[in-house]
Amino acid sequence: MSLTSPLGLKLRGARRPRVETHPEYVDSFGAEAAELMARAGRPLDDWQQDSITLMLATRVDGKWACWEFCEWVTRQNGKGGILEARALAGFLLLGEQLIMWSAHELKTAMEAFRRMKALVKALGTMVGDDENLWDVDGIRVKITSSHNEEGFERLDTGARIRFIARSKGSGRGFSGDCNIIDEAYALTVDQHSALLYTVSAIPNSQIVYTSSPPLTGTTGAVMYALRHRGDPAAPRTREDGPWTQDPSLGYRDYGLAGDLDNLEGVDLADPANWAATNPSLEVRRSNGTGQTLEGIDRELRAAHADLPGWARERLGIWPRRIDDSNPRWQVIAEGSWLDRLDTRAAMGEPLALAVDVTPDRTWAAIAACGPRLAGGRVIDVVNHKPGTKWIVDRLLELAERHRPLAIVISDKAIADAADGAELADGTKLKVIRAGVADLVAAAGSIYDGLTGTGEAQPDLWHLGQPMLTTAAAGATKRVIGDGWAFNRRDITTDICPLVAASLAVWALGTVRIHSPAAPRPFAVT
Repeated sequence: MSLTSPLGLKLRGARRPRVETHPEYVDSFGAEAAELMARAGRPLDDWQQDSITLMLATRVDGKWACWEFCEWVTRQNGKGGILEARALAGFLLLGEQLIMWSAHELKTAMEAFRRMKALVKALGTMVGDDENLWDVDGIRVKITSSHNEEGFERLDTGARIRFIARSKGSGRGFSGDCNIIDEAYALTVDQHSALLYTVSAIPNSQIVYTSSPPLTGTTGAVMYALRHRGDPAAPRTREDGPWTQDPSLGYRDYGLAGDLDNLEGVDLADPANWAATNPSLEVRRSNGTGQTLEGIDRELRAAHADLPGWARERLGIWPRRIDDSNPRWQVIAEGSWLDRLDTRAAMGEPLALAVDVTPDRTWAAIAACGPRLAGGRVIDVVNHKPGTKWIVDRLLELAERHRPLAIVISDKAIADAADGAELADGTKLKVIRAGVADLVAAAGSIYDGLTGTGEAQPDLWHLGQPMLTTAAAGATKRVIGDGWAFNRRDITTDICPLVAASLAVWALGTVRIHSPAAPRPFAVT
């Protein structure tokens, strides 16, 4: 697999996705939606026009041909522009009374709100001195920026666009005539089920899903179900029978075929693959955004330590679905795990480090827990590598750089080897050997941090790292006395990233094993 790439090639992003399936239609409002965007100074790319044309396609009876519509495309290619065109058309042209725009993370929903606000202002003129009231072709539009009420309202019809973050229990609260589900990789089965039952009574509703692929093969159940219905080449069993066109699903996927567990034969550095999966590649937009060959080449080199992650985010390759008879997410509910996801969380100091090793000593993990700069705490699996010989040197490097409050190690041999090892200034490492009682306390600490207790809301976040998510999905409980510790569901599940993270959470919150220090920003490297 070559990691060098020829630049200077005259390539542009593909207009058509690798997979596009849809029911028949007779007309579309796509041209009208594209015209609105052009008037607002944000003309759609060719591939975006194709997408909005299919999304707003209608049947003979005037209803949407695609009651559900999926656009799977890699990050920073312009899927937001498609959603903006859809929301503007529904709000200003199509008479939809409620458009709900939801994302997994609040900051994503708020960024969409800010972009839409700019479009509304570009289309209209301010009424008097009121910055929150605009006239768009004779339609008075009120802009609401109050926290948790962000959105737009037509004063003539009362039609609204609302922007919200999905969370546990919010499924019944985000339904409308048009339901935009951004970041669908984090849409839970419970949220999706509640939405479907709510919109069934709306005469001509539509659900629009956009996302990059699921984070791991154990998450994203809704996306995998949509893929099974929309992609003729998706993995199927004999019982499934041959694929047939879903009569109400429009489906587009720009990702490469294959799966992240087997990247051999996929040339990650081939610019042709970049062009096939990034439709905005070398397309100059009016707002100056868009992918470039140079940018993707830089990105690949920087992502050398996590090529599967890069292949998912930039080439749209899906993880292999893990779906067997043994239930997963037996300890931490999948919804709770996804609720605590913040892929951009920054950690501060002071921090705690922890190490766990698999029983056969074939794999080990170092994890950190520290204050999240945006509030709460965050966990980060710093390293997850084969063997154990690398651990002490890596701990010395991390301790030299970050001066952790505590270093906790579950393995006796590693703890003995690390305890007393000297830093460059002669300071010796102080290592805490975690016993069984500590493992029980650690499991409770991370569980409470992720799910909350009767007295406190959850305050622990994670970065969505695949090895940690896989461990959380595959862990079970091992009862110890009156408590429990993490246990692996089967011999193929490596839970040492989860155990290391739990020990780091426990160490950070256990005052008796360290002294407080003043926080300062940093990145764990």
